[in-house]
Amino acid sequence: MQSPSNTVEDQRARWERKRSRTAKELLETEHKYLEQLDLVLTYFVTILKAKGTLKPAVLETIFGPLESLYSASHVLSLHLEKGNLEPGLENFCQSLDLYGHYAENLEQANKTLKEQMRKNKSFRRFKKLQETRPQFQGRELEDLLPLPLQRLHQYKHFFRDLLENTSPDTAEYQKLASMISPPTRVAHPVFLFVSLLPLPFIPACPPSYLTAVSVSPACPGRWYIREGWLLVVPSKGEELKRRMFFLFSDILIAAKPCHPLHLLNANKLSCQAVYPLHQCSVDKVFGHTWSQGGLLSLSFPHKTLLLMSTNQQEINDWYQSLKAAVR
Repeated sequence: MQSPSNTVEDQRARWERKRSRTAKELLETEHKYLEQLDLVLTYFVTILKAKGTLKPAVLETIFGPLESLYSASHVLSLHLEKGNLEPGLENFCQSLDLYGHYAENLEQANKTLKEQMRKNKSFRRFKKLQETRPQFQGRELEDLLPLPLQRLHQYKHFFRDLLENTSPDTAEYQKLASMISPPTRVAHPVFLFVSLLPLPFIPACPPSYLTAVSVSPACPGRWYIREGWLLVVPSKGEELKRRMFFLFSDILIAAKPCHPLHLLNANKLSCQAVYPLHQCSVDKVFGHTWSQGGLLSLSFPHKTLLLMSTNQQEINDWYQSLKAAVR
């Protein structure tokens, strides 16, 4: 029989292994993110500043604090490379407001970009020339400008995973807990702000830990809205099933954890079903008053899905998000 001390040590070892894997994936994706930001800064911002093709105020409106975001990301990657996660998080937390400013300005940035494409012939030629470079791999500037918001959503996933595998009595745990939103904590205002942005300004964000998806969450015109665990109420009196749901602007994806002994996907989620929302109606079965949780009914042409939560606020948030997506 294992002693309590061995059990605690085993748990800490599991935490550390999972934490190391998450930190490694965070660093790898951070490098890719930096490469993409560098494309915009090198081939657009720097050259446009030197050529004077756009007025400074117009340049600032389109690209916002992109250079500062790059610097903050570069500092984070340097800390991660050295294994200094806590100082890296400390610096990153100070840069979160930049993401808020960037998100808030993205609608105006897109409008200004379209306006310059229409009115400014030299900028239009310059943009098309830069986008033909092999480094862009067929992507346009419009595809790259939402990158910081997409990355911000990914940060939240990474930080949540790190929090779940960090000892609660450490300063690092407190720093992570102050930035994201486990059930008992309040999210950093910037994460909260971005989660409430209108649909067109939230980029598609297929979670890296979701496998076996039969449709592409990142297809053009599809936007990520929210995700979370809900209970599925079976129609034949079986046990409740806990599932992770990913809500996009036109589909709802249901997923469950992969088998813990799976060689490649032990820490990932497997897609179980994809529900198109264009013929869906959403109703509250109960949860209209401040009671213990609630139940939602999602009606599709050939199926009814009952989703339950014991958290009243959570069920209300899901109801509002689903109604908005269906509309």
